[in-house]
Amino acid sequence: MRLALRQAELAEKAGDVPVGAILVAPDGRILARGRNRREARTDPTAHAEILALRAAAKKLGTWHLELATLYVTLEPCAMCAGAAVNARLGRLVFGAADPKAGFAGSLGNIAADARLNHRVANEGGVLAEECGEILKAFFRSRRNKTA
Repeated sequence: MRLALRQAELAEKAGDVPVGAILVAPDGRILARGRNRREARTDPTAHAEILALRAAAKKLGTWHLELATLYVTLEPCAMCAGAAVNARLGRLVFGAADPKAGFAGSLGNIAADARLNHRVANEGGVLAEECGEILKAFFRSRRNKTA
């Protein structure tokens, strides 16, 4: 999760919401990194999780990521949780919960929905305070600039 936090810091420095993701193989190898790049790419789908999943699939030559674990600093939204299911991701670990948009436990749990053809084991709250603080500080600074 600390490596995902580093990606979040890079996103913040580039002017994006500080969310970072790391995709890890079962042997601990880093398969891919991702950070929010919606502003930089003017792309509403350029979330950290999506970019990490895409990079890993390209690197591995397959979209099947059953054995991989995705570490992300913020609970995934519906799009990202759905992408994890569609990638057949093995495990999802997130830091801060997102009560306004999270779909790995807060507003729903797409990742574990029994109606879907795949379920992703997920765990939240890992380094939650640190993951939440970087987001709070980012939005606090944005509010102060507009006030």
